[in-house]
Amino acid sequence: MKPISRRGALTMGGLGLVGTAVGGTGLWRELTSSTLDPSGGESFTEPKALRSRDGRLQARLEAGLGTHEVAGRQARTMGYNGGVPGPTLWLRPGDTVQLDLVNRLDEVTNLHVHGLHVSPEGRGDNVFLAVEPGQTQKYEYRLPDDHPPGTYWYHPHHHGNVADQVFGGLYGAIIVEDPEEDLDVDRERVLVVSDLTLDAGGSLVTPSIQEQMMGRQGELVLVNGQSEPRLRAHVGERERWRVVNACTSRYLVLEMSGQEPRVVGRDVGRLAEDTALGDVLLAPGNRLDMVVDPAAGSGRLVARPVDRGGMMGGMMMDGDGPGPGQDEPHTLAHLEVGPGDAVSRDIPRRRPRDLRGEEVARQRTLTFQMGMGGMMGGGGGGPMSFTIDGREFDADRTDQQVRLGTVEEWTIGNDSPLDHPFHLHVWPMQLIEADGQQVSEPLWLDVVNVPARGRIKVRVAFEDFGGRTVYHCHILDHEDRGMMGTVRAD
Repeated sequence: MKPISRRGALTMGGLGLVGTAVGGTGLWRELTSSTLDPSGGESFTEPKALRSRDGRLQARLEAGLGTHEVAGRQARTMGYNGGVPGPTLWLRPGDTVQLDLVNRLDEVTNLHVHGLHVSPEGRGDNVFLAVEPGQTQKYEYRLPDDHPPGTYWYHPHHHGNVADQVFGGLYGAIIVEDPEEDLDVDRERVLVVSDLTLDAGGSLVTPSIQEQMMGRQGELVLVNGQSEPRLRAHVGERERWRVVNACTSRYLVLEMSGQEPRVVGRDVGRLAEDTALGDVLLAPGNRLDMVVDPAAGSGRLVARPVDRGGMMGGMMMDGDGPGPGQDEPHTLAHLEVGPGDAVSRDIPRRRPRDLRGEEVARQRTLTFQMGMGGMMGGGGGGPMSFTIDGREFDADRTDQQVRLGTVEEWTIGNDSPLDHPFHLHVWPMQLIEADGQQVSEPLWLDVVNVPARGRIKVRVAFEDFGGRTVYHCHILDHEDRGMMGTVRAD
């Protein structure tokens, strides 16, 4: 299949695209040929659900390296609470969440609740905390009473080893339920998509420097730690699927044969108008909610290859695999639909908040840049430098100072030959413009893709919480190598 181009993707939710760089050794392919049914076969399962009660959730997350079930066999990976993914946290607006993070790794870690609008200070969503091996860190988050419902997720965020730990298996979903839900569904499913590469013994493969520079992609693409699981549904039973792109670098454009799912939500809350599944790009860190009204027969959920640019004319590629965007489509799951009575149901519309009518206190421009190591102030531990505005990340430096209670407009440029997904912590962004094209309906995201040699424009309401946090490229290898900055709201 021809990979999706970046320019062709500008119609997909107003976002540009980036493609693929497949890494690894090929050993997993040898392994799967003899031990796994290539057409799938495992029954679809979901991680353990931890639900808040009476406005509170108390839970313990143990991050460790151990033997976990991955793709139907035992593999040595990282995981939370002995599973890949970790448990799904089900919350409601106004909840207080208390999490004990226990570090059973032999390296430092911490926790980021990706997309949640909560305080970045103290024991909140504080990415500057360092949880040393053997330590326990108590986190506490208080969701506002009007917190947007939607699909979110959690993962480590200690600078320098984020990519290794997420790629290794440390991630899990967060669902914020809608107290005024008007979407009538018979079943909800959570699908956490991730990728990794294993050797013949079932251990994690360390990516090469070239793969890290490009942004690593695993040879095996999983759904809830499974390879091509089988889901079963019935005609007439509407389902809601919540999909998390927990990959470190892989972009996803999904399609489902034999079915016509509709996307009703993106990162933050519901969409103003539902859209077709194939029109939505999921950059690393993005999520979507889709409604599936099962049609009789069977179908496959497939991730199509995505072209996310090249590295300086391809000089960073090692020649061991297909070029960016040239790998084959990946089957993620199989759907088998049994008989039933078809029912016609509408999808209610929502009108999200629109910042285009509000006063803008300040405009800023930030620019993603890449260069040869040493040419732009460092090198980030490799032959390439990854910077924002020509500077690598410095935890002691404040890059942007904003005034609490104001709306700002940020233009994010990209001077590099690769697409970069821009993620801002704590405060969601309304996408205003994508590579020169205006976005007609309010679209709220916390990860927005910035096309190679392109730019996007967002508006941000800095409200509810003051404090200091970060923004960065969500190709996690790039973040670890310096493509991150700090912002303080006072």
